[in-house]
Amino acid sequence: MKNILVINCGSSSLKYQLIDAENKAMLARGLCDRIGIENSFIRQSVNGSKEYRKEVELPDHNAAIKEVIKALTDKEYGVIESLEDIYAVGHRVVHGGEFFKSSVIIDESVIKAIEKCIPLAPLHNPPNITGIKACQKAMPEVPQVAVFDTAFHQTMPKEAYIYALPYEYYEKYSIRKYGFHGTSHQYVAERAADLLGKPLEETRIITCHIGNGGSISAIKGGKSIDTSMGFTPLDGLVMGTRSGIVDAAAVLYIMEEENLSCNEMNLILNKKSGLLGVSGISNDMRDVTDAKDNGNERAELAIKLFNYRVKSYIGQYMALMGGADAIVFTAGIGENNPDTRYECCKNLEFLGIKIDQDKNNKKDDEFEISTDDSKVKVFVIATNEELAIAKETVKLV
Repeated sequence: MKNILVINCGSSSLKYQLIDAENKAMLARGLCDRIGIENSFIRQSVNGSKEYRKEVELPDHNAAIKEVIKALTDKEYGVIESLEDIYAVGHRVVHGGEFFKSSVIIDESVIKAIEKCIPLAPLHNPPNITGIKACQKAMPEVPQVAVFDTAFHQTMPKEAYIYALPYEYYEKYSIRKYGFHGTSHQYVAERAADLLGKPLEETRIITCHIGNGGSISAIKGGKSIDTSMGFTPLDGLVMGTRSGIVDAAAVLYIMEEENLSCNEMNLILNKKSGLLGVSGISNDMRDVTDAKDNGNERAELAIKLFNYRVKSYIGQYMALMGGADAIVFTAGIGENNPDTRYECCKNLEFLGIKIDQDKNNKKDDEFEISTDDSKVKVFVIATNEELAIAKETVKLV
């Protein structure tokens, strides 16, 4: 049994799953929250049912990892007997820059490269590194693997990722499109190829990872050739609180008129825009939909804008690849909102996309929502980034 501990480390939290990678079974999942803050705790569920919750001091991530190991090996609430039952640890790392085109076994040179990417992901990479070092300290004999959100998109051609800025900024600061959600896009593309009954290398798939954060990717022959997020996760789609595409001159104009600093403008674009900014209601699509149903015009506008942007990328990427074999909807909104899926595919029959509303209203982990005569198959596939990280980890170790 190859049990992989998957770690997703934030600045004050640590999410984890223990996965039997051979059977693709999630054995336990948990959260260490409020690390370095008062009232910290650990919560763990086993096989999605039996739950363990404990108020415990978590002054740092080293303490959090120790509590994770205690919870996993607990005689009453745990699922393994000792550390020897952990085959390897897979770490989600947000930004690998141009250093990493695939997942890697972690050593000192890898950590140094991840540190060099901190300016590209200042909120994410530092806690990712902290989690890696904490696991190395607690489990020095267990192999550690880094799986990067950006690595999957390193196959984009240069004309897709370069910006039309003075080239010296790319050379000096690595300013370019990187893309994110790579683990999710790769996982659902592979599942879509299986559902199509075709080798991944022979497919053209558009993957729509849409939730509070969202991105769309064009995947040709199993390789990402373009994606909607850019230098940061701010670009592309309308998201819960992120603006997506905005004319840079509009940003500069607002900064001047409102006398805003770079940090203040960054906060507006990342935390006060998107569905929240347009609707004035919420960053949650469910709340915005409820407001729309009650006659709120701005909520209706926010939803129309959200769907418009998704549909625009679907059309763009079909043109880029000369068509598509499949479109995949995944993540929170993509998996759970049939209205969004329908509106994003509406009136695209001329591209070979036809939605069956009865199929679209189903609920399952994986199902087709296109009509039998639709030239492009449309699937809903529940993403499983943790399983994808576990599989990558086993493959390397």
